[in-house]
Amino acid sequence: MTHTALLGLLAETSIHAGAGQMAGVIDLPIQREAHTEWPVVFGSSVKGALRTLADEQQASWRFAVFGPETSNASDHAGALLVSDARLLLLPVRSLTSHFKWVTCPALLNRLKADIKRLQLSDADFVIPEFDNDKKEIALVANAATGALFLEEFKFTAKAADLDTLIKILARLMDRDDAVAALKQQLVIVHDDRFKHMAKFATPVNAHVCIDNKTKTVKPGALWYEESLPADTVLYVGLHAQATRTEKEKKTAGEVLSHITDELFSRPYLQLGGNETVGMGWCKVAICKAGS
Repeated sequence: MTHTALLGLLAETSIHAGAGQMAGVIDLPIQREAHTEWPVVFGSSVKGALRTLADEQQASWRFAVFGPETSNASDHAGALLVSDARLLLLPVRSLTSHFKWVTCPALLNRLKADIKRLQLSDADFVIPEFDNDKKEIALVANAATGALFLEEFKFTAKAADLDTLIKILARLMDRDDAVAALKQQLVIVHDDRFKHMAKFATPVNAHVCIDNKTKTVKPGALWYEESLPADTVLYVGLHAQATRTEKEKKTAGEVLSHITDELFSRPYLQLGGNETVGMGWCKVAICKAGS
């Protein structure tokens, strides 16, 4: 028997979860799904971050939950199954107002399917449909209709009833003002328009290495690094099972409790690289069945 939970991750600083290979002119691109090209943080990276946090806390249960050290990996598997950190809301600059949290029907359908698979509270929200000949429509929760500019795209904002959806999204953000902020900033666009923004609206920063003697850039020491911006919202699915080691037997419920009740006594998780320059910090919101 498994116990499940959903972790909402609200990026408070930019995230660089690197793909490990060049992509065109970008030397250090972020991880992306191959079929959608949406940004993602792969489950192995997320599980590694969770384990690192448990190691920092010197949790006595970390080997039973995450598995033994690499040198003894064949002893037994861990008891915690961790999904990818999937994209939910992408912050996109707007030429007409404050930035917008942008999503699309495909992402919302995926969220609904994940909530059902994890057997959490009912995902009873309506997902809007877009006609292929109306890709320039953008659905918003407030009454501010008219022209809406997101990056280089001009949309016609159309008011929609998004209250139920906003309540669910707010639970994954752990902000006191999440509902009010989403009512002002949530935008739903056509899947095709979102794909373009998810691919080309992420920040790409130039980095250089300076020669300490000449105070000029070292030859060849210029590179471009992509990141997910602060305020990105992702979510992670957790499945807990009973431990597989005879030394420390725990039920699935106990395994999940170690993560949701103990690991996040401070509700923060660092994902990806560049930790020493403040990147990768996420506020964690925990959603379990009945919560």
